[in-house]
Amino acid sequence: MITTSLRGIDLRFETAESLFSPRAIDQGTLAMLSAIELQPADKVLDLGCGYGVVGILAARLIGAQRVTMVDNDPVAIEFAKANAALNDVAGVRIVQSDGFANLNESGFTKIICHPPYHVDFSVPKAFIEKGFNRLAMGGRLYMVTKRLDWYKNKIAAIFGGVVVQEIDGYFVFMAERRSPRYASKR
Repeated sequence: MITTSLRGIDLRFETAESLFSPRAIDQGTLAMLSAIELQPADKVLDLGCGYGVVGILAARLIGAQRVTMVDNDPVAIEFAKANAALNDVAGVRIVQSDGFANLNESGFTKIICHPPYHVDFSVPKAFIEKGFNRLAMGGRLYMVTKRLDWYKNKIAAIFGGVVVQEIDGYFVFMAERRSPRYASKR
């Protein structure tokens, strides 16, 4: 059991050894969360939710009905659901999906993601490209990794720009959807 306080909210998480960062909340996730301001009207997607840290915190801050959490791992989904109930946000929408495959929803104001980045770039590439189309105009994609160049270039190519903050050895990327189409190739 992980117990923590984020933004003044006490939270508890049950985890499993097979899940990412099972003993403590990952430092990259904490770095990314420190760079995000959530507003009461936000519609948030926690993309690759794992056992639920980002989505559950968002649900506690802005309301469970404004948050969707997805992950492709059935074990992660099981723990995310249990942790949502444990943290009094059982109404949050949790969907088992390989990226956006089983999610028809769009119009998100924030998509928040800590992608698997120790593998090839196919997963984050899909998250960035498909995430662009799921954002509302003015919506923002937030992503955290330990790698800079590929992510910075890919996000900028799709969104037309990206803001990068280095926090505790992690790169937190933020890009805003400002156009109905991907940025022009130059």
